Amino acid sequence: MADVTILHNTACSTSKHALAEADNTATAAEVVHYLKTPLDRAALLALIGKLEDPPADLVRKDPHFAQLGLDADDFVTPEAVADLLVEHPRLMQRPVLIKGERAIIGRPKDRVRPFLEP
Repeated sequence: MADVTILHNTACSTSKHALAEADNTATAAEVVHYLKTPLDRAALLALIGKLEDPPADLVRKDPHFAQLGLDADDFVTPEAVADLLVEHPRLMQRPVLIKGERAIIGRPKDRVRPFLEP
């Protein structure tokens, strides 16, 4: 059984760092490639409920976000964030680490190791 679940994007260096930290700390990790198997609304709401970060932080405000003409002020509630990420999974911040009833966004990178340690 995995100690932690990592929502991972193979193209992201910060996400790759989280996997390396799991290896370095001998943490058994279940890796979920969330772009291949996106989370549904219920799973996103459950994740947001565990998240130690504000729900809005789960949304990447990157050039794709801007191209879609989105306004960050519209995505601050758990429901709005979940609805957006169901429609546009690539806007989910990564990596996300889940351990029991806690979850964090693994940015900046130095947040990952303390979260993985017992």
